[in-house]
Amino acid sequence: QVQLVESGGGLVQPGGSLRLSCAASASIFSIEVMAWYRQAPGKERGLVAAITFGGSTNYADSVKGRFTISRDNAKNTVYLQMNSLKPEDTAVYYCKANKRGTISWGQGTQVTVSS
Repeated sequence: QVQLVESGGGLVQPGGSLRLSCAASASIFSIEVMAWYRQAPGKERGLVAAITFGGSTNYADSVKGRFTISRDNAKNTVYLQMNSLKPEDTAVYYCKANKRGTISWGQGTQVTVSS
């Protein structure tokens, strides 16, 4: 199982930006898919963005054009750059890794968008 540690969450004003980081204990070059999910109070956990070994990306419709997922294999880290944040983006954000059939989750980091 890959150990994942998220960081970068916090309080930000609407329209602001935030960058989340997810550091992995293993080389992400060997991880098929890494992704960010989020879960707001009373809501089910849903996919925000994903990136594959080959660099292909996928985004939820609600964040397209505002969020960008990227990976740095040398640092074993995946990032989520969040711009033009909205109050509805408020949630706990979780990092997920799919490595050869084994799913790993980070502990989550809180993102709050409020004035």
